[in-house]
Amino acid sequence: MSIKYSLILFFSSLFGLNKEQVKPAGVSAVQKDSFYQFKVKALNGQEVDFSTFKGKKVMIVNTASKCGFTPQYKELQQLHEKYKDKLVIIGFPANDFKNQEPGTNKEIQEFCQLNYGVTFQMMEKVQVTGKDKHPVYQWLTDKNQNGWNDKEPTWNFCKYLINEQGELTHFFPQGASPLSEEIIRAIESK
Repeated sequence: MSIKYSLILFFSSLFGLNKEQVKPAGVSAVQKDSFYQFKVKALNGQEVDFSTFKGKKVMIVNTASKCGFTPQYKELQQLHEKYKDKLVIIGFPANDFKNQEPGTNKEIQEFCQLNYGVTFQMMEKVQVTGKDKHPVYQWLTDKNQNGWNDKEPTWNFCKYLINEQGELTHFFPQGASPLSEEIIRAIESK
């Protein structure tokens, strides 16, 4: 782990930027729309039907290639390799924060494969905040659609965890390491 990345994680924990949010107990996740309704294009242009993820947990992460948190690609890949039978990781490259993902879909795909050996699912570049927010991120950040959460990504590498029934259960901010105890516990929970 690089010194720069270690310092970022240290300051993130110091300022509370790695605190998870969990669906409150007793809150019925009444969803207006289903997580499984989405069909999204991958970096390679092929359509991915989210209904194929039924029965598995899904972690959605907004990614960027020129961010202090970019080394999380390595940890996300490790998580993918360890839990691929029960967890689907989906990266959504976005240029919403300080122009840290300026590349094309092809450039992003090459960067991820060459630098981090990424084999988990990467979607085409989207917007994750603002008025042109991608429909998946509209669902993730609107409690009227997902049942409880209205937390938008505050920076690159925010993580949303959906359970096997398609319910959003956790939000982890950018400072939360994909290999953190909290994330592993959430993945391994029933």
